Amino acid sequence: MNDTVNRQILLVEKPTGKLGPEHFRLTQGTIPAPKDGEALLRTRYISLDAANRAWMHGATYRAAVEANTVMAGGSIAEVVSSSDPGLKPGDIVFGDTGWQDYAAVPAKHLAKMPKLEPMTHLLSVYGVAGLTAYFGLLHVGKPRQGETVVVSAAAGSVGSIVGQIAKIKGCRVVGIAGGKDKCHWLTSELGFDAAVDYKDGATYKALRAAAPDGIDVYFDNVGGDILEACLAQMNNRGRIACCGAISQYDGVPSAHGPRGVPGLIVVKRLVMQGFIVMDYMDQRDAALAELQSWVSSGKLKVQEDVINGIENTPQALIGLLAGENRGKRMVKV
Repeated sequence: MNDTVNRQILLVEKPTGKLGPEHFRLTQGTIPAPKDGEALLRTRYISLDAANRAWMHGATYRAAVEANTVMAGGSIAEVVSSSDPGLKPGDIVFGDTGWQDYAAVPAKHLAKMPKLEPMTHLLSVYGVAGLTAYFGLLHVGKPRQGETVVVSAAAGSVGSIVGQIAKIKGCRVVGIAGGKDKCHWLTSELGFDAAVDYKDGATYKALRAAAPDGIDVYFDNVGGDILEACLAQMNNRGRIACCGAISQYDGVPSAHGPRGVPGLIVVKRLVMQGFIVMDYMDQRDAALAELQSWVSSGKLKVQEDVINGIENTPQALIGLLAGENRGKRMVKV
């Protein structure tokens, strides 16, 4: 990282189909001067998430990313200077810096992070991924011991943690992932009871075999056809935690939405709830304490996929959308 130049990745065109490297450009800008109430940050690790692609479609829980602007994204960053008394040089924070070396961000929009090693854990198990898994499963899915929990995108940053927490809580856990290698990893390394390879093309049948007693909790990261397959196999009064819909983000979505809505929801008295992790930030400290205890005891394994170099960020996101990663993918700047 150069201390006089601010490398930036711009989204030069909003894609109408699959995201490709042609939609981005690496450029050099100036290091910004922070205004009153802002902190100047040096980016350390950029978080890559399926949501990055969703922001290109339009406003979600945040404003849309527009063409010819710095690509949006959260990161772990170090404070260089600050006009806010709550932050000092050397502090580590999480914030929306975008894909660039340096950013000036209002201090009120930054979360001060503990200094721990490895720092990458602040983006994975102790960051948005881990907290999303924790609150989505435990506060929305509300699993009970002995129930069957199914999670899609199970080898990803959120799904891999969801499944492990469900096992800690005494549930039977089935992961849905793409490819035999990922499915084997889930059962042999992370302790899932079964895994379904959706790329085999017989998801419904394989899921029925993996969860013969039906599904009590479904943690949905993908939407589309996999959500439809799970809906039909939910038990009465089952709970569905809607975290994301990655199948709808990149390229052409399924020709039809999940069938059985609202019929199956009514007949089976299902609870289907969307959530955003920021809704639970008042309970963050308690969640982090429990996550840290599970990691330190070996009950929760952390898998990280670190790519080096800001210039590789576009391809790293494209690869994530294609399912290349296991666990949390990030870029070391």
